[in-house]
This record gives sequence, C-alpha cells and structure tokens, in this order.
Amino acid sequence: MDSTRTQKIERLIQKDLSEIFLLQTKWMHGVMVSVTRVRISPDLSVAKAYLSLFPTEKGAELLKNINDGKKSIRFELGQRIGKQVRRIPELIFYLDDSIDYLENIDQLLQQ
Repeated sequence: MDSTRTQKIERLIQKDLSEIFLLQTKWMHGVMVSVTRVRISPDLSVAKAYLSLFPTEKGAELLKNINDGKKSIRFELGQRIGKQVRRIPELIFYLDDSIDYLENIDQLLQQ
C-alpha cells in the first residue's frame, strides 16, 4: 500500500518528467513522449517511469535515446524537485504499450 508521501512524490516526478520531455522534444517534429505512470520504491531511491511514445514504430529507438540521456534527465529533474526531496531517485524508463494493446483488442472485437 502506497503512503500519501509516496503518491505525492510519484505525481511530482510524473509532472516534472512530462515537462522535461515536452521541452526536449519540442524541436523534434512528429515525436511525442508522455509519462503515463511513475512508481517509486518505498525508500524513494528508484523511480520507474512508464513512457508512451509516438510514433510507436520508433518506440524502441526513442527509448534507447532516452536511456542514453538518463543522466541529464536526472540532473534536470534534480534542479526542479531538489528542494522537495532529499535524494533524487535513479530513473528507470519502460515502454508503456497499453494503448497499442487496447487498439489490438478493439480491432479483434470489430472483426
């Protein structure tokens, strides 16, 4: 069961990561990154961020680029939330393919 503090920090990280990705992908036309969910460990040291990437064909390549720039993303996150938390969590990014899964089910139901 998540505590209230954990939930607040998850929402804070999700909001700030969304803003970071918005600023970083602004110059990349046709690319959209949205943070669908953030889960943080009980000791607040590891944050798992689930990303929905558009276009989905480039999802693996975009996720690799995001993982390559993980240190700069963590630094930017630290600049934003450094006053609210003691330790900036390590970031682990996962591809959230739930929208693709829902579209696949929708197509199967229409057949």
